[in-house]
Amino acid sequence: MSDILLSINPQFVDKIISGEKKYEFRTRVAKKRVKRIVIYCTFPRMKILAEAEILGVLKMDPESLWKETQKQAGITKSFFDAYFKGRKVAYAYKLGRVIAFSKEKSLSDHGCKSAPQSFVYVKGGNL
Repeated sequence: MSDILLSINPQFVDKIISGEKKYEFRTRVAKKRVKRIVIYCTFPRMKILAEAEILGVLKMDPESLWKETQKQAGITKSFFDAYFKGRKVAYAYKLGRVIAFSKEKSLSDHGCKSAPQSFVYVKGGNL
């Protein structure tokens, strides 16, 4: 199993860490089986703030995915619809245990030179 680093907007990182957001939505997912997401918070923080255990990956049409995840999505339906507009398939990583780091990490701590557009495979973490 692999770990991936994802770039996530600050408002969603905060919701993941607080437990309000239990799904991370994506238009594509890693081909390898993923056990953990390393969470990189985008501008203005630009640091790795946490890791999340992956309990599974959901793949379905957008409307079905929303029905399945809406209570713990951590995003609005309008944001969800805009994100998946024109897509026949939508994905969500189901998040388990989350560890927020007491000390922020940099991308170079995980061997990355820049933040990924989608994701990048990285070496294991703390979960």
